[in-house]
Amino acid sequence: MTHSRSPLRILASEAAAPVILRELSRRRFLSLAALAGGATVLAACSPGGGGSPAPQATGGDLEGNLSIYTWGDYDSPDVVSAFTADLGPKVTLDSYSSNEELIAKLVAAKGTSGYDIVVPTGVFIPQMIENGLLTKFNKDLLPNLSNMDPAYLGRAWDPDNDYSVCKAWGTTGFVYDKNVITRELATWGDFFDAAQNEASGSTSMSDDPAGIIGAYFWANDMDWNTEDPDELEACRQFLVETIAPHISAFDSYPGTNAIPQGTQTLMQSWNGDARLGLMESSEPERWQWVLPGPQTELWMDNWAIAEGAPHPEAAHAFINFSMTPENLYLNLDYIGYNVGGKDMEGAAADAGLALPELIFFTPEQLETMHEQELNDSQTVRVEIWNEMKAAAGA
Repeated sequence: MTHSRSPLRILASEAAAPVILRELSRRRFLSLAALAGGATVLAACSPGGGGSPAPQATGGDLEGNLSIYTWGDYDSPDVVSAFTADLGPKVTLDSYSSNEELIAKLVAAKGTSGYDIVVPTGVFIPQMIENGLLTKFNKDLLPNLSNMDPAYLGRAWDPDNDYSVCKAWGTTGFVYDKNVITRELATWGDFFDAAQNEASGSTSMSDDPAGIIGAYFWANDMDWNTEDPDELEACRQFLVETIAPHISAFDSYPGTNAIPQGTQTLMQSWNGDARLGLMESSEPERWQWVLPGPQTELWMDNWAIAEGAPHPEAAHAFINFSMTPENLYLNLDYIGYNVGGKDMEGAAADAGLALPELIFFTPEQLETMHEQELNDSQTVRVEIWNEMKAAAGA
């Protein structure tokens, strides 16, 4: 099936406020301190730590409405419609393009946003908890947590899943045109080599600083969360001076157009988007997906309930409803990312799901994936990204 996808953008500093909504990135982990020029947006606007259990979320009657603030086209319409048909609340879905946009909305509202469910990326959750933007789950109302694979529970940002639970997770790799690049590519080093040779002038990279800068450190088997000024400067020189002249586009969703239309030779891509592109291509055998070595990233988006949620009963009910085995599978099939349920790979195999290798990864592959951390190098990373785009003429 074809899903519309909102383009991914980068997080920007306050100095770039006029362009934030068109230059923001999804799942990118720009420090909130960097966004506020040294003082976190959250601390400046939302005093007090930690949420409390959602008011009246005790298992009583469900409210008549539910408002969800999430990433664009990130929920199976079948799940949403079935929730209303089975349980009653009418669901409203609003979308955002970045964690920053989500957080800014919640901060400005100070508990009166009107949103019930939000879907932040994991690395932002501790600051959101600390600054009172999320409310604790009443886990008595989430019995379907038992359907979630323990491997995706108890993450570092919320060890007891008091405020969040996996919505979907994925990784970053690349896709190349085998008609043009006839050798096998297997690593991020291969990616950069091909970008300078067979795919020069026909290579796209993600439209965000994390994936671009991460790729340099992944290629060199280095800690991509480094704050070392010399390592960051070496990254800048390589990306800006060596790679940028060969880049033709910064495109975070090549699966939407570039792969089906064959407009690029080499494309950095998230796994679910790559899968979408291969499924929509009239020549799927032309393209090769690569989960590159020696390392790459892992990101996870999470169900959470906003502080001050006006419909806490319905919010709990929807999250619980989404964690039934049937609905976990419907969401997995729709978005093309692992949704963290138990035995999902077996269910996918039984259903004959296409390209399961782009959703499910071996233990050896998982060992190569590392999450990004918020740290004080984020401003430098955005500067490198801006310089690279300027050098590429994008």
